[in-house]
Amino acid sequence: MPSQQRTTVMIVDDHSIMRIGLQQVLEQSGEFEVVGQAADGNEAVRIAAEVSPDLVVMDVMMPNKDGAMACREIIEAAPNTRVIMLTASTEEDAVVDAVAAGATGYLQKGTDRQQFLAAVRGVARGELRLPVDLVQRTFASIRGRPGTESADELTAREREILTAFATGMSYAQIAEARGIKPVTVRNAIYGIQQKLNVGTMQGLVLWSVRNGLLDGYVDRE
Repeated sequence: MPSQQRTTVMIVDDHSIMRIGLQQVLEQSGEFEVVGQAADGNEAVRIAAEVSPDLVVMDVMMPNKDGAMACREIIEAAPNTRVIMLTASTEEDAVVDAVAAGATGYLQKGTDRQQFLAAVRGVARGELRLPVDLVQRTFASIRGRPGTESADELTAREREILTAFATGMSYAQIAEARGIKPVTVRNAIYGIQQKLNVGTMQGLVLWSVRNGLLDGYVDRE
């Protein structure tokens, strides 16, 4: 297949042997061209903004900036780029982070070659390749945790903005959908943090899950 017809991919992992192995699997298929590699989150954001790959295959746990934070920044810088999170972790927070960051794929590092390629092909076609059973179990577990928060604390507008943010939409995407400015969205998210006394972005996503704001998102998968 001519290179101009191949799906361009960037690989991000702090282990060079992992990057080499993934590149071999992708390029030997004849369907993908690896156009960039990075060893940490900061480097990933910088290179992705330069090369605008169709896909980024990225480890969750990395030095300097973790994969989830890098994922959100990559999508901000290159909105047409899709991200697949690749992880050895089975922790619930890793799933929440991937969903919150806007990843369109989530795979365990133990995934075999054919499953990996099938997932990458699917994401390249615009499909969402999240492990729905794992996401549902994770969300159910989080909803079962005790908490004093209530969705009634937010206005309807705040709930809509928070739901969009928690499902991985960027400030720019939320602003475009609502016909407002990105800075307005950013200020709204900050105001929600203050109202709920939540200090981190992950904390906002956990709050959203616990209060059922993402139930519809999971049901669509």
